[in-house]
Amino acid sequence: MSFGSGSMTNSISEIKDCKLIFLIGGNPTEAHPIVGLEMKKALRKGCTFIVADPRRIWFAQHAKLYLPLKPGTDNWLLNAMAHVILEEGLENKEFIKTRTEDFENFREFVKDITPEKAAEFTGVPAEDIRQAARLYAKSEKSAIYYTLGITEHTCGTDNVRCIANLALLTGHVGKSSTGVNPIRGQNNVQGATDMCLPDKLPGYQLFSDEKVVEKFEKNWGVTLNKKPGNTAPTMLERMNKGEFKALYVIGEDPIMSEPNQEYPIKGLKNLELLV
Repeated sequence: MSFGSGSMTNSISEIKDCKLIFLIGGNPTEAHPIVGLEMKKALRKGCTFIVADPRRIWFAQHAKLYLPLKPGTDNWLLNAMAHVILEEGLENKEFIKTRTEDFENFREFVKDITPEKAAEFTGVPAEDIRQAARLYAKSEKSAIYYTLGITEHTCGTDNVRCIANLALLTGHVGKSSTGVNPIRGQNNVQGATDMCLPDKLPGYQLFSDEKVVEKFEKNWGVTLNKKPGNTAPTMLERMNKGEFKALYVIGEDPIMSEPNQEYPIKGLKNLELLV
Protein backbone atom coordinates (compact mmCIF):
# COMPACT_ATOMS: atom_id res chain seq x y z
CA MET A 1 0.00 0.00 0.00
CA SER A 2 1.31 3.59 0.64
CA PHE A 3 0.95 6.56 -1.67
CA GLY A 4 1.84 10.07 -2.74
CA SER A 5 4.45 12.73 -2.11
CA GLY A 6 5.74 14.24 1.11
CA SER A 7 2.96 16.78 1.45
CA MET A 8 -0.26 17.26 3.38
CA THR A 9 -3.30 15.64 1.79
CA ASN A 10 -5.51 18.24 3.47
CA SER A 11 -5.32 21.95 4.17
CA ILE A 12 -4.58 23.68 7.46
CA SER A 13 -8.03 25.30 7.38
CA GLU A 14 -9.63 21.84 7.70
CA ILE A 15 -7.93 21.00 11.00
CA LYS A 16 -10.52 22.71 13.17
CA ASP A 17 -13.25 20.40 11.84
CA CYS A 18 -11.45 17.11 12.51
CA LYS A 19 -13.32 14.64 14.69
CA LEU A 20 -10.13 12.82 15.69
CA ILE A 21 -6.49 13.85 15.40
CA PHE A 22 -3.73 11.29 15.73
CA LEU A 23 -0.64 13.37 16.47
CA ILE A 24 2.61 11.43 16.36
CA GLY A 25 6.20 12.63 16.55
CA GLY A 26 5.41 16.33 16.66
CA ASN A 27 4.97 19.25 19.02
CA PRO A 28 2.85 21.81 17.13
CA THR A 29 2.33 24.28 19.96
CA GLU A 30 6.09 24.92 20.08
CA ALA A 31 7.38 24.07 16.60
CA HIS A 32 4.37 24.87 14.38
CA PRO A 33 2.26 27.44 16.25
CA ILE A 34 -0.16 28.18 13.39
CA VAL A 35 -1.03 24.50 13.05
CA GLY A 36 -1.06 24.22 16.83
CA LEU A 37 -3.59 27.04 17.04
CA GLU A 38 -5.90 25.30 14.56
CA MET A 39 -5.59 22.08 16.56
CA LYS A 40 -6.60 23.96 19.69
CA LYS A 41 -9.70 25.14 17.83
CA ALA A 42 -10.49 21.51 17.02
CA LEU A 43 -9.95 20.57 20.66
CA ARG A 44 -12.39 23.25 21.79
CA LYS A 45 -14.95 21.87 19.32
CA GLY A 46 -14.70 18.42 20.89
CA CYS A 47 -12.09 16.75 18.68
CA THR A 48 -10.61 13.57 20.16
CA PHE A 49 -6.81 13.51 20.36
CA ILE A 50 -4.48 10.53 20.34
CA VAL A 51 -0.90 11.63 21.00
CA ALA A 52 2.09 9.34 20.50
CA ASP A 53 5.36 10.91 21.61
CA PRO A 54 8.10 10.14 24.13
CA ARG A 55 7.57 13.65 25.53
CA ARG A 56 4.43 14.68 27.35
CA ILE A 57 3.72 17.63 25.07
CA TRP A 58 0.88 20.11 25.58
CA PHE A 59 -1.60 18.12 23.50
CA ALA A 60 -0.73 14.95 25.41
CA GLN A 61 -2.09 16.62 28.53
CA HIS A 62 -5.43 17.15 26.78
CA ALA A 63 -5.58 13.89 24.82
CA LYS A 64 -8.09 11.13 25.29
CA LEU A 65 -5.20 8.72 24.86
CA TYR A 66 -1.49 9.39 25.35
CA LEU A 67 0.98 6.79 24.07
CA PRO A 68 4.49 7.50 25.47
CA LEU A 69 6.36 5.21 23.13
CA LYS A 70 10.11 4.67 23.19
CA PRO A 71 12.08 6.62 20.54
CA GLY A 72 12.45 4.75 17.27
CA THR A 73 9.55 2.33 17.82
CA ASP A 74 6.89 4.16 15.81
CA ASN A 75 6.54 1.45 13.16
CA TRP A 76 5.85 -1.16 15.84
CA LEU A 77 3.04 0.98 17.21
CA LEU A 78 1.54 1.79 13.81
CA ASN A 79 1.69 -1.76 12.46
CA ALA A 80 0.18 -3.11 15.67
CA MET A 81 -2.70 -0.66 15.26
CA ALA A 82 -3.19 -1.97 11.71
CA HIS A 83 -3.17 -5.51 13.12
CA VAL A 84 -5.98 -4.62 15.53
CA ILE A 85 -8.04 -2.92 12.83
CA LEU A 86 -7.87 -6.03 10.67
CA GLU A 87 -8.33 -8.44 13.57
CA GLU A 88 -11.51 -6.69 14.66
CA GLY A 89 -12.87 -6.08 11.15
CA LEU A 90 -12.65 -2.30 11.41
CA GLU A 91 -11.08 -1.80 7.98
CA ASN A 92 -12.95 0.03 5.21
CA LYS A 93 -13.52 -2.90 2.87
CA GLU A 94 -15.05 -0.89 0.04
CA PHE A 95 -12.23 1.65 0.05
CA ILE A 96 -9.62 -1.11 0.09
CA LYS A 97 -11.31 -2.93 -2.78
CA THR A 98 -11.66 0.10 -5.04
CA ARG A 99 -8.71 2.32 -4.08
CA THR A 100 -5.77 0.15 -3.00
CA GLU A 101 -3.38 -2.53 -4.24
CA ASP A 102 -1.44 -5.35 -2.56
CA PHE A 103 -3.80 -5.44 0.40
CA GLU A 104 -3.41 -9.17 1.01
CA ASN A 105 0.37 -8.79 1.19
CA PHE A 106 -0.10 -6.08 3.79
CA ARG A 107 -2.52 -8.22 5.79
CA GLU A 108 0.03 -11.03 5.80
CA PHE A 109 2.79 -8.63 6.87
CA VAL A 110 0.99 -7.33 9.99
CA LYS A 111 -0.74 -10.54 11.07
CA ASP A 112 1.95 -11.39 13.65
CA ILE A 113 2.56 -7.82 14.83
CA THR A 114 0.26 -8.04 17.82
CA PRO A 115 -0.21 -5.27 20.38
CA GLU A 116 1.37 -7.56 22.96
CA LYS A 117 4.51 -7.94 20.86
CA ALA A 118 4.56 -4.23 20.04
CA ALA A 119 4.24 -3.41 23.73
CA GLU A 120 7.57 -5.13 24.37
CA PHE A 121 9.31 -2.73 21.98
CA THR A 122 7.32 0.47 22.42
CA GLY A 123 6.66 0.38 26.14
CA VAL A 124 3.02 1.23 25.40
CA PRO A 125 0.48 -1.11 27.04
CA ALA A 126 -1.18 -3.48 24.57
CA GLU A 127 -4.67 -2.36 25.57
CA ASP A 128 -3.78 1.28 24.84
CA ILE A 129 -2.63 0.25 21.37
CA ARG A 130 -5.94 -1.53 20.83
CA GLN A 131 -7.90 1.49 22.04
CA ALA A 132 -5.94 3.81 19.74
CA ALA A 133 -6.69 1.58 16.75
CA ARG A 134 -10.40 1.46 17.56
CA LEU A 135 -10.69 5.19 18.09
CA TYR A 136 -8.87 6.00 14.86
CA ALA A 137 -10.76 3.47 12.74
CA LYS A 138 -14.23 4.24 14.08
CA SER A 139 -14.11 8.03 13.99
CA GLU A 140 -16.06 9.78 11.23
CA LYS A 141 -13.14 12.05 10.34
CA SER A 142 -9.72 10.90 11.50
CA ALA A 143 -6.57 12.76 10.49
CA ILE A 144 -2.93 11.91 11.14
CA TYR A 145 -0.40 14.68 11.72
CA TYR A 146 3.32 14.03 12.09
CA THR A 147 6.60 15.90 11.93
CA LEU A 148 10.33 15.21 12.20
CA GLY A 149 9.81 12.83 15.11
CA ILE A 150 8.60 10.38 12.47
CA THR A 151 10.90 11.15 9.57
CA GLU A 152 14.29 11.81 11.17
CA HIS A 153 15.13 8.16 11.78
CA THR A 154 16.98 5.49 9.83
CA CYS A 155 13.51 3.93 9.52
CA GLY A 156 11.81 7.24 8.69
CA THR A 157 10.59 6.12 5.27
CA ASP A 158 9.06 2.99 6.79
CA ASN A 159 7.40 5.10 9.49
CA VAL A 160 5.70 7.26 6.86
CA ARG A 161 4.58 4.19 4.92
CA CYS A 162 3.03 2.77 8.08
CA ILE A 163 1.08 6.00 8.57
CA ALA A 164 -0.12 5.96 4.96
CA ASN A 165 -1.18 2.35 5.34
CA LEU A 166 -3.34 3.20 8.36
CA ALA A 167 -5.15 5.89 6.39
CA LEU A 168 -5.69 3.59 3.41
CA LEU A 169 -6.80 0.73 5.62
CA THR A 170 -9.58 2.81 7.15
CA GLY A 171 -10.44 5.06 4.21
CA HIS A 172 -9.50 8.18 6.16
CA VAL A 173 -8.09 9.93 3.11
CA GLY A 174 -9.56 11.84 0.20
CA LYS A 175 -12.15 13.53 2.41
CA SER A 176 -12.20 16.84 4.26
CA SER A 177 -10.57 16.98 7.71
CA THR A 178 -8.91 13.58 7.33
CA GLY A 179 -5.77 12.38 5.59
CA VAL A 180 -2.04 12.03 6.08
CA ASN A 181 -0.52 15.35 6.99
CA PRO A 182 3.21 15.91 7.47
CA ILE A 183 3.87 19.24 9.14
CA ARG A 184 7.09 20.11 7.37
CA GLY A 185 10.29 20.80 9.26
CA GLN A 186 12.07 23.55 7.32
CA ASN A 187 11.24 27.07 6.23
CA ASN A 188 8.37 27.11 3.69
CA VAL A 189 8.95 23.53 2.57
CA GLN A 190 5.25 22.85 2.14
CA GLY A 191 4.49 26.02 0.22
CA ALA A 192 7.54 25.72 -1.98
CA THR A 193 6.93 22.09 -2.88
CA ASP A 194 3.23 22.68 -3.50
CA MET A 195 4.16 25.32 -6.05
CA CYS A 196 7.11 23.70 -7.80
CA LEU A 197 10.04 21.31 -7.45
CA PRO A 198 13.11 20.87 -9.67
CA ASP A 199 11.48 17.88 -11.38
CA LYS A 200 7.81 18.68 -10.76
CA LEU A 201 5.29 21.34 -11.69
CA PRO A 202 2.61 22.70 -9.30
CA GLY A 203 0.56 19.99 -7.66
CA TYR A 204 3.47 17.51 -7.78
CA GLN A 205 2.85 16.84 -11.47
CA LEU A 206 5.86 15.30 -13.16
CA PHE A 207 7.99 17.36 -15.53
CA SER A 208 8.81 14.12 -17.35
CA ASP A 209 5.17 13.68 -18.39
CA GLU A 210 4.73 15.32 -21.81
CA LYS A 211 0.97 15.70 -21.36
CA VAL A 212 1.51 17.54 -18.07
CA VAL A 213 4.03 19.90 -19.67
CA GLU A 214 1.68 20.54 -22.60
CA LYS A 215 -1.14 21.36 -20.19
CA PHE A 216 0.91 23.95 -18.32
CA GLU A 217 2.31 25.47 -21.50
CA LYS A 218 -1.21 25.90 -22.85
CA ASN A 219 -2.57 27.45 -19.65
CA TRP A 220 0.45 29.67 -19.01
CA GLY A 221 0.92 30.64 -22.66
CA VAL A 222 4.66 29.90 -22.61
CA THR A 223 7.14 27.31 -23.81
CA LEU A 224 8.73 25.61 -20.81
CA ASN A 225 12.36 24.64 -20.54
CA LYS A 226 12.23 20.84 -20.54
CA LYS A 227 15.44 20.49 -18.54
CA PRO A 228 14.74 19.75 -14.84
CA GLY A 229 16.19 22.11 -12.26
CA ASN A 230 18.80 21.39 -9.61
CA THR A 231 17.98 19.74 -6.31
CA ALA A 232 19.80 20.84 -3.15
CA PRO A 233 22.29 17.92 -3.31
CA THR A 234 22.95 18.67 -6.99
CA MET A 235 23.54 22.33 -6.20
CA LEU A 236 26.08 21.42 -3.53
CA GLU A 237 27.80 19.06 -5.93
CA ARG A 238 28.01 21.73 -8.61
CA MET A 239 29.26 24.32 -6.12
CA ASN A 240 32.08 21.99 -5.15
CA LYS A 241 32.95 21.56 -8.82
CA GLY A 242 33.01 25.33 -9.28
CA GLU A 243 30.03 25.28 -11.65
CA PHE A 244 27.88 27.56 -9.46
CA LYS A 245 29.01 31.15 -9.04
CA ALA A 246 26.18 32.62 -6.96
CA LEU A 247 23.68 31.40 -4.36
CA TYR A 248 20.70 33.13 -2.77
CA VAL A 249 19.72 31.45 0.53
CA ILE A 250 16.38 32.24 2.22
CA GLY A 251 15.48 30.85 5.65
CA GLU A 252 17.95 27.99 5.43
CA ASP A 253 21.36 27.05 6.83
CA PRO A 254 23.08 24.77 4.29
CA ILE A 255 25.96 24.04 6.64
CA MET A 256 23.81 22.91 9.56
CA SER A 257 21.40 21.02 7.30
CA GLU A 258 24.02 18.74 5.77
CA PRO A 259 25.47 15.72 7.60
CA ASN A 260 29.00 16.47 6.33
CA GLN A 261 29.59 20.14 7.15
CA GLU A 262 32.93 20.34 5.38
CA TYR A 263 31.25 19.59 2.06
CA PRO A 264 28.91 22.64 1.93
CA ILE A 265 31.60 24.88 3.45
CA LYS A 266 33.97 23.99 0.63
CA GLY A 267 31.26 24.60 -1.96
CA LEU A 268 30.23 27.94 -0.47
CA LYS A 269 33.84 29.13 -0.54
CA ASN A 270 33.86 28.54 -4.29
CA LEU A 271 31.06 31.05 -4.84
CA GLU A 272 31.64 34.56 -6.12
CA LEU A 273 28.39 35.79 -4.56
CA LEU A 274 26.48 34.50 -1.54
CA VAL A 275 23.34 36.22 -0.30
